[in-house]
Amino acid sequence: MELLLSGAIGMLTAAGVYLILRLRTFAVVLGMTMLSYAINLFLFATGRLVVNAPPILNEAGGPYTDPLPQALVLTAIVISFGMTAVVVMMALGAFLEGGDDRVDMPRADRLPPAPQSQDSDV
Repeated sequence: MELLLSGAIGMLTAAGVYLILRLRTFAVVLGMTMLSYAINLFLFATGRLVVNAPPILNEAGGPYTDPLPQALVLTAIVISFGMTAVVVMMALGAFLEGGDDRVDMPRADRLPPAPQSQDSDV
């Protein structure tokens, strides 16, 4: 089970990093989402969840589930949702202002230079 979970976290991280390095804003947003999923899985896995155990200590001293990773994951979900909304709005604003969704350079710098005319009035 640990191998499956670590493989899933690794694949999500690799896909997220690959998408963040792309030159389109939609891919960057998807990459950030993948990375946040990987972080949430990692935080959740650090809690060593125990099946059918309460998240608080009882007087019998039996097994319990650590509630801190669950609280961290819940907080991370809320923060990642808010940050995704902010990045989507920034990308939409850049698309509406610039005309495309590339993140590498301004459109004027990507266009080939205009051919210069030869003046015959020398």
